Amino acid sequence: QVRLVEAGGGLVQAGGSLRLSCTASGITFSAYAMAWYRQTPGKQRELVALITSGGATDYADSVKGRFTISRDNAENAVYLQMNALKPEDTAVYYCNARRVVLQSTFGYWGQGTQVTVSS
Repeated sequence: QVRLVEAGGGLVQAGGSLRLSCTASGITFSAYAMAWYRQTPGKQRELVALITSGGATDYADSVKGRFTISRDNAENAVYLQMNALKPEDTAVYYCNARRVVLQSTFGYWGQGTQVTVSS
C-alpha cells in the first residue's frame, strides 16, 4: 500500500517560514520524481516545485527564490522549505510521487496539509 504523509503546515505571518515534509512508504522512493502542488478553493491544483529522481529541480515562477525543494532518499522523504511567505501562498499543499515506466505512469498523492499566511 502506497502512502504519502505530509506534515509541517500551519499558520504563519507574512514574511515567515515553514518547512513541509512528505514521507513515502510502499514505493521505491529513489525511482520517483517528487513534487509539491497547492490548491485553493475554486482553483485548479498547481505545481509548486518538482525534484526528479536525479535531483534536478524546477519551480513555479511565483515561488522561485523563496521556496526550496529537497529530498532524502535514505529517509524516503521530500521537503519544501518556504521562506518569505506571502498571503497568496495560502493553500492546501499536496505531495506527489510520479514515475513513468515504459508507457505507464504511476502517480500518488498525499492527503494535503494546510498552509495559511496571514497579512
